[in-house]
Formats: sequence, structure tokens, C-alpha cells
Amino acid sequence: MSQTTYGDISPRTAAYAQKELLKRGIPYLCLEKFGQGRPVPQRNSKQTIFRRYEALDPTPNALVEGVTPSAKKLEKTDIPATLVQYGDRIQLTDVIMDTHEDNVLQESIEVLGEQAAEMIETMRFGIVKAGTNVFFSNGSTRSAVNTPLTKSLQRRVTRALKRQRARKVTSVIRSTPSYATEAVAPSFIGLAHTDLESDIREMDGFVPTEKYGSMTPYENEIGKVEDVRYILSTIYLPWEGAGATGGTNVLETDDDADVYPVLYIARDSYGIVPLKGKTSLTPMVVNPKPSDSDPLAQRGHVGWKSMQTAVILNDMWMARAEVAVTD
Repeated sequence: MSQTTYGDISPRTAAYAQKELLKRGIPYLCLEKFGQGRPVPQRNSKQTIFRRYEALDPTPNALVEGVTPSAKKLEKTDIPATLVQYGDRIQLTDVIMDTHEDNVLQESIEVLGEQAAEMIETMRFGIVKAGTNVFFSNGSTRSAVNTPLTKSLQRRVTRALKRQRARKVTSVIRSTPSYATEAVAPSFIGLAHTDLESDIREMDGFVPTEKYGSMTPYENEIGKVEDVRYILSTIYLPWEGAGATGGTNVLETDDDADVYPVLYIARDSYGIVPLKGKTSLTPMVVNPKPSDSDPLAQRGHVGWKSMQTAVILNDMWMARAEVAVTD
């Protein structure tokens, strides 16, 4: 059998495999929804450009009768982002494929789908949480943190975002393998680890998703406080033991508080290459077959690869709160 782009499977079978990979991984792709998506076509550059046009000076400009005012010039900022190829594979033996009672190929696709989403989400969060707009639950450095998240801290964050004219999220990428957007109720988004669930629910004014009425919750969303909707994931890990001693009933490592990032995001604050659509992810399946390295055709492979990146587009349109968590 001749080699194709997808190993030993046809483009039609590859499309099905890709759909299954994406379907299994979608619940983990929280950052996928809210970033400015820039799909990159195949056979294109390894670099993509995100462009922002700057606001004009709003100083009152009185017109003089009969005199044409001076023309303003659009100012743009280009933010380059370099694509990196990510991926992994599972090796299967001919004996497993021939004798195992489970559909090992299908199971491999499902497991790889979860891994692809978690790997890309981890990469993206590592980039966007590194912004410079930081708030601490107490003190002025990470090493001083030993108190939990409060509504007062949330208000400090949202006040700062609004002062920078950050816009609330009003559209998201749909929770399907296809690349498309849908309108949503305006809000800021708070992304945090699942360990923060109790502290968020204890915040004054918390509204759980089951009381949203006509508003549809996001995957992994637990509820909202004022104009922030909170989405939780185990991927958003803390800095263990990075805080201060002396916290009251907080999670600790070696007597120092664990410090958790809470990422507050507004519209167009960061950019991504979507892990959706027909060019986003390439599945690979190679059946066991004779070769110089495998003369008895004992090994086959299932894998995936994807060209990906993420980039902060405006530091002041996102904020990172660093907090402790109640034990």
C-alpha cells in the first residue's frame, strides 16, 4: 500500500479520525472559546501576524467654518506569533491489534484526542498567564500571598479592565469540531483551577449555572459573580508552596501557601490558532507491515500532530489574580 499524508488511511478515513480526536478533546479546550482565532492554512508560513489598530485621540477637535480638518492616520500594531508543531503517538503491536477484545485503534484515537486537547490547553495557558497585569489577594508579591479569592479582589480586577476599555466577551468559538462562532451574553471570563470552586461559590452574589434561566452555560462553567463567569479546569495548576506562611486554613506545601492563578480575560486579549476545522490537526495511522526496521510487521502506530501557537494581544485587557485556596 502506498503512503499517503495520513499514513495508511485514506483522506476520508482521516477526516473521520480527526473528527473523533477533536470531539473527545473539546471539553478541555476552555481557552479555545475566547481567543481571537487565526486559522493557518496548510502549506503556509510558520509565522502568523495578529494586527491591532490603535484608538484615535478623543480630544475635542472643534471644526473651523470652511476649513478642512487635518486627516488622522491609522496606527497599527503587528504582533507576530511563531507556530510550533506538537504531537504524539501510540505504538501498537500486531498481536494486540489481532487478539485484543477491545477496539484498540478506536480507544487509541479517543485517548489521543484527550491528550491533544490537554497538551494544547496547557501550552496556551502557560503563554497567556504570563501577562504583566497582576493582582494579589494580599501583599504585593507572589511570595506574600496566603488569603483566598474575594469579591473585592474581583472588583479591583474588573475595574482595571474597564478603565482600559476592555470589552466583554460577546462571541465564542462553538463547542463543535467545526470552526464557527456564536453570540453569547456579554461578560468577562474567569479561568481557574477546580480547587477554587468552593471559594468562588462562597463569594457574595454567586449565581450557579442552574439558575441562569435562558443563558446557556459553557462547558466546565460553575456560575457567575456580577459580570464574571467562572470556568474551572484541572489544567490551570498552582505554584505549590510559592506563597507565605501563616495563612488561615489554606492549602499549603511545606507550610507555605499554594498560589493559584485566576485568569480574567476580555475580548481580543489573546490570540490562538484554533484546534478546529479541517486543517487544524492531522491524524496518522500506520498499520504493521514489513520494513527494514520491522521485517516481521510487528509494530503499528497511531498518532496526531498540529501546528499551534498562542500570543497575548493586549496585556491590559487581561489580568491574573494570584490567590490562596481555602482548605
